[in-house]
This record gives sequence, structure tokens and C-alpha cells, in this order.
Amino acid sequence: MTSLLTNNGAMVALQTLKSVNASLSETQGQISTGKKVDNAKQNAAVWAISKTMESDVNGFKSVQESLALGESTVAVARQATETVTDLLGEIKTRIASATGDNVDRTKLTNEITSLREQIASVVGAAQFNGLNLVDGSTTSTDVLSSLDRANGDVSASAITVNGVDLDTGGYTAQNVFGTNTDGITAANDGFATNIADAGTADIEIDASSVAAGDTITLNLGDQKVTYQVTAEDVAATSSNEAVVIGLKNAIESQTDYDTSELSVEYDASTAANSDQITITNNTGESMNISGQYQNAGAGDLAALSTIDISSSSAAQASLASIENLINTTIDASAAFGTVESRISIQKDFVSNLSDSVKSGIGSLVDADMEETSARLQALQVQQQLATQSLSIANQGPQQLLSLFR
Repeated sequence: MTSLLTNNGAMVALQTLKSVNASLSETQGQISTGKKVDNAKQNAAVWAISKTMESDVNGFKSVQESLALGESTVAVARQATETVTDLLGEIKTRIASATGDNVDRTKLTNEITSLREQIASVVGAAQFNGLNLVDGSTTSTDVLSSLDRANGDVSASAITVNGVDLDTGGYTAQNVFGTNTDGITAANDGFATNIADAGTADIEIDASSVAAGDTITLNLGDQKVTYQVTAEDVAATSSNEAVVIGLKNAIESQTDYDTSELSVEYDASTAANSDQITITNNTGESMNISGQYQNAGAGDLAALSTIDISSSSAAQASLASIENLINTTIDASAAFGTVESRISIQKDFVSNLSDSVKSGIGSLVDADMEETSARLQALQVQQQLATQSLSIANQGPQQLLSLFR
């Protein structure tokens, strides 16, 4: 039956044309934007995931900037400590020269003074963007290293960089190490000696003038022990004994303590031993040990002010102090080098992670341009056919005119 009022063919053709036009419009949108999911209407779940990941990528940019800034700051600090180590080595050569006779001690002293001033200049200038990690002004600083997402929550992680205090001022000598310790003179609060295999060394402590917060550092082979004097030590009936016990406990807790290789003995039963510890080397080879006292508030290189080369014996004693100071800066350089390497690795990781996330976002929302191009050609043909089909369907009612002629 042919109806004048209802043209079923035209309606079918019109719906087909509308569908083709909608698909064609969507395909043209994908070509113009390059995305198959450009808004939440197209695919709410995929769009939400992509936006969350895009916010993470933006966060990674801030992380990369923070890591770059942190790496530069630590690099400056490392370079400064390495330079100071070299300068201390220069001072050591002058001290070594002064241990001999028939030397010009005045000129050597002037050179040491000049080198000490140069060290202070290097430490003061070792800042990046106003942050100095080597002059004692910064205890530690955090470098933003990552944004971690877990169960929908985001948290920031950081790499902590510890500062050092290579200031050369503020030192007050106390002659903490007693006469039983090798390399001690009235002008020095440091010592260095060597213990042969199965040999011993007595370290005597005179804590009569120390204050809470003062530190005693021992280097036992390749291990470092630091003990900070407490208020309880100072207030004890025998401050010598209290500090000796604290130092012994620090050695046993801070080192890879193995009594078969290293033993630390303390005997308070006799007055002669109540203020000293005896270290025995059982490692099978000789061991270098050294010590350095530092009063609270003084910089780690403040003992440079105690360097004395006025005589051969004084210069010999000063060798112990300079050796301790060199060990201090070497440790600082190693620490900065380690954290700088860690920051560099993290920076590369974050860069690669950002690229991977961007690639993941692309796989979710980017249009396949080859497929989209082919679909566009097909839809354009379908549009032409649908248009022609609608035109044919619309001409159908005109056939009714022949019935009225």
C-alpha cells in the first residue's frame, strides 16, 4: 500500500542518513582533535582515568624540576667538599714539611693561614639558590622525588639531604684526650696512631672541662663512631668515667662490632684505668685509628685553628688533627656523592615514568588515524548513498499523480 501521509521508505532513509551524519561528525571530530575520547560524554570511565593520569603527569613535571634543583644544589656541595679536601691535603704537606729541622716555619705558617682562609671562602660561597649545605646553616633539606598514588590517595616522597658544618671558627681546645693516647699535645684535641695485629691502644679521656653537646669522634679503620657528651655525663660524679662508658657503648652499637676482630675493654676497678678504654686489634692486619674532639657549636673544621708547627713535635701532633679533618671532608664528599647519584637516578626514572604514563594515556584516548581515515571515506560514501536513497524515497508519492490523470 502506498500512503500519501506516511512514507515509510523516506523515514528509514532519513534515520539512516541521520545515523551516518552522526558517525561522520564523530569521525571528523576525532580527526580534528586527534582523540577518540575527548569528553566524558563519549566514554566517562576512560575519560576519568585519562584526566587522573594527566594530572599525575603534570605533577611529574614539578618533581623533575625539584630533582634538577636538588641535584644542582648537592653538586655544588660535593664540589665544595672535594675542593676543601684538596686544600686540607695542601695543609698536610706543609705540616709534614714542618716535622723536619732547618725549615722556615714562618713561611709555612703563613701558607697554612692562607689555605685556611681559602677553605673558609670556599665554604661560604658553596650555595645554590641561597641554600648552603656545607656551612652549618642547613641541618637537612628534602628534595621532592616522587608522587605516589595508592588506593586513590596521593602522597609525596622526598630524598633527604643532610648538611654538614665545615665552618673553620668557634673552636675551644679542651685537651680531652689524655697522655696515654698517642699523638696528643696541649695544643691539639686530635690523635692518630696505628695498632698492629693483636696490638692494643689506650684512649684516655679527660672530661673535666667538656660541656653537654660536645662530640668525640673516633675513626677505627674504615668505621666512624661519634659520641655526643650528655648533660648527665657532665653532672656525673666522675665525668671522665661517664664519657668513657658512653664512648665504649657507642663503639659497640655504631660499628660492626665483632669481639673476634675488635675488642673494647673498660676496667673501673683501678684508678689508673677508670678514665680510659683499651682497644685491641684482632683483624689480622694493622689498623689505623684516630680521634677528634669538637666543642658544641664549633664547625667540623674548627680544629684548623689548633694547627701548630712551631716545633717538630708540635707539627707531628698536628698531623693527627689534619688527618681527622681530611677524613671528615672525605666522608662529607662521599655522602654528597651518594645522594647526588641517587637524585640523578630518580630524575631519569621520573622522566621515563612520565613518558610511559603519557603513552598509556595515548593508548586510552588517542584516535587511530589510519582507521579513522578509512572510516571517514566509508562514511562519506554512506552519506552520499543515504542522501540518494532519501531522494528516491521522497519521489515515491509523486507516482500517485499518475492515478489521477
